[in-house]
Amino acid sequence: MRSIDIPDIQSEPSHLKFKLTRVGVKGIKKLVYVKRPGSDEIITLPTEIDMFVDLPASQKGSHMSRNVELATDLVETSRKRPIDSLENFCASLVRKLLDRHEYATFAEVRAKADYFLERESISGRKETEPYKLIAEARGKRGESVRKLIGVEVIGMTTCPCAMEVVKALLGENHAITPTHNQRNITTLMIEVPENTDIEANDLIEMVEKSFSSPTYGILKRKEEGELVIKAHKNPKFVEDVVRDVLNHIVSEYRHLPDDTLVVVRSESEESIHKFNAFAERITTLGELRR
Repeated sequence: MRSIDIPDIQSEPSHLKFKLTRVGVKGIKKLVYVKRPGSDEIITLPTEIDMFVDLPASQKGSHMSRNVELATDLVETSRKRPIDSLENFCASLVRKLLDRHEYATFAEVRAKADYFLERESISGRKETEPYKLIAEARGKRGESVRKLIGVEVIGMTTCPCAMEVVKALLGENHAITPTHNQRNITTLMIEVPENTDIEANDLIEMVEKSFSSPTYGILKRKEEGELVIKAHKNPKFVEDVVRDVLNHIVSEYRHLPDDTLVVVRSESEESIHKFNAFAERITTLGELRR
């Protein structure tokens, strides 16, 4: 069979000399196998992975198939030797990207996984509830890789503004004053310094404590009523949710250094408006402590 020279178009010179900050692939779907330190349980995480490197002005394109190959190889390795965390999985991919893309000076990997955790319902029943795990890692050639772990949690908020307006309109004191409700989606991410371990379960706990109330997959009629009462006794703006999460972070992670990055963003899906309410803080633990 006649051999064929396959052209490497990506390595050809670019006709426009502009460097690109991120090039790569998004939405690689894999099963990642995790075994946390001190545990014998292997968790299988359905994960979506984004992988990027920078591209110099001199090069036409990035070799994107290398990204998919690296992710596939590392996932297959994790099947036999599970990784210890999703953020370390991302960090390993960052290092491998810089090894394989010799022209790159920067690499970034993001992963988002379905995660399930046993929670206790209002009546004390054990249920498995869904969450999202988020991990990111980024690094420059010759420097250490920075890692973040995070969670996305769905809860409930009740509006304190409408509650006070209703109270004024009714002109009466009620045991519980009605207000409108929101489904709230909050994301918390925190940097993981070297030789440090952060439990995603703890992050979920901090976020859920910051809502007016958690939400649940299954609620019987009495439980629905009890949840509504609980949430109306604890009204919160979306700004309150972010500040409460920040407060939990400062209290919980006193041992982490001041330059530890913290990201909290919260969105309340409004029930009486055609828009959503949003709040965010991107900061460091040092800024929060001050």
